[in-house]
Amino acid sequence: MTVADERLTETRTRDGELRARAARVIPGGMYGHMLVNEHTMPPSFPQFYDRGEGALTWDVDGNRYIDFLCSFGPMLLGHRNPRVDAAAAAQQALGDTLTGPSARMVELAEVLTGTIAHADWAMFAKNGTDATSMGIRIARAATGKAKFLKAAVAYHGANDWFTPRTAGVTDADRANIVEFEYNDVASLRAAVAAHSGEIAAIIVTPFRHDAFVPQELVDPAFARAAREAATAEGAALLLDEVRTGFRLDVRGAWESLGVRPDLTAFSKALANGYPIAALVGTDALSAAASEVYVTGSFWSSAVPMAAGIATIREAVALDAPALTRSAGARFKAGLEAQSVAAGMPLELTGPEQMPLLVFADDVHKKRAFAFTDAAIRRGVLLHPWHNMFLSTAHTDEVVDEALLRTQDAFDELTQLDV
Repeated sequence: MTVADERLTETRTRDGELRARAARVIPGGMYGHMLVNEHTMPPSFPQFYDRGEGALTWDVDGNRYIDFLCSFGPMLLGHRNPRVDAAAAAQQALGDTLTGPSARMVELAEVLTGTIAHADWAMFAKNGTDATSMGIRIARAATGKAKFLKAAVAYHGANDWFTPRTAGVTDADRANIVEFEYNDVASLRAAVAAHSGEIAAIIVTPFRHDAFVPQELVDPAFARAAREAATAEGAALLLDEVRTGFRLDVRGAWESLGVRPDLTAFSKALANGYPIAALVGTDALSAAASEVYVTGSFWSSAVPMAAGIATIREAVALDAPALTRSAGARFKAGLEAQSVAAGMPLELTGPEQMPLLVFADDVHKKRAFAFTDAAIRRGVLLHPWHNMFLSTAHTDEVVDEALLRTQDAFDELTQLDV
């Protein structure tokens, strides 16, 4: 059987059944960025999945994919990484959600503070929204100020401050948010000047990874300006590494720039798929962090913490950023060359480890949807408008197989008017 013949099943019986059942018991049938319908994703994109292994995943109808979404980021070391799963299983045999935290909480905090260059302490939660929200609250407690600055459009979680959809959100919820343009030093400085003396925090991502637009690496001058502005205002610089954590630099995403934040939020890849988030910070904010009230029934669960310890140690030992960067560079070079040869050039924008594909002259994403649909039908799981993710399980062999399949997808597109 040739690569061209290895197509997905024409019908999605199990997936369709589950979508119909979900529509009866889940509002909208699904919600958040996992939602798949005719408006959000290509028609061949699966909604429900059955299992994963390394760089591969299978949907509920048995279709196999080379996975460039990595569960939207958590799978830094690939699905079912044996070292991480063994650590989690060993802790599960002892207990998970106990009456108080296990020793794993202290151990994970020690691993984080020993790995992240600016971190003197760590606090734990369950998802990225928890971590960014804790950061803002701690900054307000430390400064006695209310306002915080964020880049326009930038997403930092699903609470009332950050959600891109405003249903159920009041103007008062966002009254203390001031926006600036990412990578625009003048815009940042103007926002600071307009609210000087009122600013508790500046929250920013390590690079611009907004959906639907080309990804934008940070300008070092902008990173330095953010640090300088926060220091001058007595505000906290909060780096949102929920997506980027341990993919760009295990020491901290801006460490290579010589720019250290006061607070950093982590989740997604922190425990290679086990549910946990962390906020780390400097000693200067330790007292404020001890004063805020944050908690959750499952925030001290031991199994994700054991998985987190194993994940960070493995990421450091393997140099996960270097491995994923190399795999991403290989995929980028191959896919961009194929697109040029097909007469429909695209660019994989952003860091190689976390690219977003952008076709030239494709304002309405028609070509991106058509191409990712064709790729998905050939067993390569790509995303048309959100940044993707590479893992350490994306070996040269895996990437090369994916490129064989995307070549066939381009061959199909050349026959279509897109």
